[in-house]
Amino acid sequence: MNLASAVKTQNTAKDKRFKMLDATIKRYQYQQDALIEILHKAQELFGYLENDVLIYVAHNLKLPPSRVYGVATFYHLFSLAPSGVHRCVVCTGTACYVKGAQAILTNVEKIIHIHPGETTADNQISLLTARCLGACGIAPAVVFDDTVLGNQTAESVTERIKGWLQDGST
Repeated sequence: MNLASAVKTQNTAKDKRFKMLDATIKRYQYQQDALIEILHKAQELFGYLENDVLIYVAHNLKLPPSRVYGVATFYHLFSLAPSGVHRCVVCTGTACYVKGAQAILTNVEKIIHIHPGETTADNQISLLTARCLGACGIAPAVVFDDTVLGNQTAESVTERIKGWLQDGST
């Protein structure tokens, strides 16, 4: 039995979320170009895209797991690990980088003591980076809990993060 079959056999019988994912894959008629939509549904169902879910999707769409993983890691809206209560995504695209994204990122790392791709020990704040948010005209851009804010500075981002910390949610 191959890995994908083992994942399918092991998990679908126990987890109704896989049945719901199957319905989504079927609705898209097993089309490979529906990968992003299917991954969105998988993340909605599971909270994040764990390896067995990626392998399951790859198997059902007859795609190499490397392609599914590549798509899941390219887009900043996908997460391969459980996210914190709050998410801070710093754009590191060219325009944002030139206008100070690295200083913002360094400052956030110092405040919450984690690196991009990590979540604080109390699972309250996740720090992520994005290759490009498509908000170059308002660079540097940062996403706070799904809200994109432009023209950010290390100070403005620090203020937002400290607000999260003071709200008692961390």
